[in-house]
Amino acid sequence: MTNLIGFPEEKLKQLFADWGLPAYRVQQVLSWVYHHHARRFEEMTNLSKELRARLAKHFVIALPRIAAKTHSQDGSVKYLFELGNGSQVESVWMPDESRTTLCISSQVGCRLACSFCLTATLGLKNNLTAGDIIGQVLAVNDDLPEENQVTNVVMMGMGEPLDNYEEVCEALRLLVSPHAMRISNRKVTLSTAGLVDRIQQFAGEDIHVNLAISLNATEDATRDQIMPINKKYPIKNLMECLKKYPLKPTRRITFEYVLLKGINDSDEDAVRLGKLLSQVRCKINLIPFNGFEGSLYQPPSEERIKSFQNYLIQKKFSTFIRNNRGTDILGACGQLAAQAMTGSTTP
Repeated sequence: MTNLIGFPEEKLKQLFADWGLPAYRVQQVLSWVYHHHARRFEEMTNLSKELRARLAKHFVIALPRIAAKTHSQDGSVKYLFELGNGSQVESVWMPDESRTTLCISSQVGCRLACSFCLTATLGLKNNLTAGDIIGQVLAVNDDLPEENQVTNVVMMGMGEPLDNYEEVCEALRLLVSPHAMRISNRKVTLSTAGLVDRIQQFAGEDIHVNLAISLNATEDATRDQIMPINKKYPIKNLMECLKKYPLKPTRRITFEYVLLKGINDSDEDAVRLGKLLSQVRCKINLIPFNGFEGSLYQPPSEERIKSFQNYLIQKKFSTFIRNNRGTDILGACGQLAAQAMTGSTTP
């Protein structure tokens, strides 16, 4: 049967219309599933018994199963999920003073082969469904007390979101829908390695979440080396696309820049980065490389990172050094890879 979690809202509206039901019934069902944690149709007490029975004949309510949880010393929690097809993915919950953020996955593995990313070593196993994607948020919320419920979602986990375009878009629609998850689109971020044609397509979607670009280099030779997707979508093409990206007045594109010692952290790189981004309304997140077993890279020194940041700040860019979260549990940026697939274990 079809999983109600992740089922498109518009399709549900059409189905209910075909059943001769008023539109508000759709809102009631979505509210039960996404807002009130209902996992059985019997719990939907403001629906008639007949409608509940009808829904049960057509749908199931199924979440990814939490196979394991790993707690970091900094308070972060890495979740290992088992999906309905037996695949596994990871998500990371990160508490802060004013918010709780969940980093979710969109694919099992990834085909882009970025050399600084542990997920890339798996290759692409399969795409997640919209239910698998949004189900990570629901499963974590079910696992946490009310005061720790997810307030912000970043699609920066395993996989390239825009390489799983339709399912990711459907999950995003449900995340920000006022009838489903009800998360402000200002609190949802989609990250991409720079698939230009998909970014252009996404610009036409009525979703309007934050956009983050994993840039990580300032010239093509280096980006080709560490991010092979650059050979298809070179920096010049990517930047021309982003200059035209429709931003709401108070929004900015976020550029993620993983700093690799001796690779992309020089003063010359900082200068080139400033020039590249001079015509884009943006902010910059500098991410010291998070190591993993077998990696060839190292993070720069703290002095080098600060120097890189200071130059960009002098050029009037909002530039932040992203604190590494969950490094002791391989939960930091670029470190996610389902344990069972790699044969690894974490503390």
